[in-house]
Amino acid sequence: MPVDAQRIKESFAFDLKVTARLQQQWVGLIEQSVWGEIKSEKIGALGRLRKRLLELGENLASVTRSRQWIPSERERVKSAMAASLNLRDSLQQFERLAQTLNGGADFPAFERDFLQFRSDLLRFIEHHEAIWCDLLESQY
Repeated sequence: MPVDAQRIKESFAFDLKVTARLQQQWVGLIEQSVWGEIKSEKIGALGRLRKRLLELGENLASVTRSRQWIPSERERVKSAMAASLNLRDSLQQFERLAQTLNGGADFPAFERDFLQFRSDLLRFIEHHEAIWCDLLESQY
């Protein structure tokens, strides 16, 4: 059964307002993690947290990148799903590190902003994963 080319094209039509908001939220978290007063009792936790936050942004960018260079439409969808799973994994790893944070004047704002970003990001991921899963399942 051939893949519906129009449905695949639509599955990669990311809402520009949503992706811009996610990017803006991520940049805010980066700024807070570098310049804000956030503390952890674990030595080196903030450095690892920043690295994981950078990875999270890179994985978000990967999900939203064009996959037009992939000749097979089905492989485009599989690639997007793999990128989305990597994004979920990096979010989970970041959350584990964020649990080591426990203070600092900017901690409450960082926590609030992260929880909003997480909620928005999961909504974005779940929306597109559902579409991509349906597309892949329609092949069988």
